[in-house]
Amino acid sequence: MQTVIVIAVPLSPLNLRVMASGLLLVTPFALGACGSGESTDAQSSGNCPVAPVNVVVSVDQWGDIVSALGGDCAKVTTVVSGSSVDPHDFEPAPADAAKFQGAQLIVINGGHYDEWASKLAQSTAPNAIVISAVGQSDEGSANPHAWYNPAAVTGVADTLTEELGQLAPQARDYFVQRRSEFATSMQPYQQLIADIKTKAGGKRYAATEAVFDDMAAAVGLVNQTPAGYQAASSNHADPSPADLDAFLRLLADHGVDVLIYNTQTEGSVPSQIRSAAERAGVPVVDVTETVAPGADSFEAWQVDQLNALAKALHIQP
Repeated sequence: MQTVIVIAVPLSPLNLRVMASGLLLVTPFALGACGSGESTDAQSSGNCPVAPVNVVVSVDQWGDIVSALGGDCAKVTTVVSGSSVDPHDFEPAPADAAKFQGAQLIVINGGHYDEWASKLAQSTAPNAIVISAVGQSDEGSANPHAWYNPAAVTGVADTLTEELGQLAPQARDYFVQRRSEFATSMQPYQQLIADIKTKAGGKRYAATEAVFDDMAAAVGLVNQTPAGYQAASSNHADPSPADLDAFLRLLADHGVDVLIYNTQTEGSVPSQIRSAAERAGVPVVDVTETVAPGADSFEAWQVDQLNALAKALHIQP
């Protein structure tokens, strides 16, 4: 029976691991204090003392994190990279399925975002441990874009470190060191979140898609996106004329302090909303669903967007 570990958020003081029909539930906890400094490359912890753990990751939003934590002691294969393929609609080819063969550890997003990966894990690598950032049963209650949830990022990092150490006990100290270095590299990210929440908490926003909603909540912003529009967007449907009009009027009336705009969503509706924001003088912050081209790490990608948000809200981090 395959073991699936689901990261439970929000944060809890307990690290709960409950085995039930092969399902483990883990609440994230912090591993050590974050220090200041730049990102550390994969060689900083030295060469791996054992054969690398074979890890498969469904999407590149998590792939960079897994590579940073695994270092030389993990052979990481990411199935979907870049923005050319929508993970929701991805149909794996036989070559993609073959990537799961021999996997010891599989990291998926979950929440039905990459259900194809969950199915391939079960059929192709039934003995692998699966870490899922969101539970499949959470589809109706959780935002599937879990990499924008700081608690989920921490939870995945903690759980991955623990499972890597169990799969390669002789490299346990190596993985603990990698986790510490990752925490250090993420300090600018954590500091920006804290600064924006302190200085701009309560500010209002609207979004063309719900991609950034978990991060917006983490920094204390209030979601004013018209409910009808957000429901349509979340279901990949066009909004009704009334819902679109409500959004446009919200911007014209300066009912929000910032518009969050997913640049990877094309179409006349998002473009119309952006134009309305620009006419009204509402700042627009561009975000992406997948790792932005040119970003050299998860932290760099996220920090760039948080800096843009801070600038739009007229705060100095």
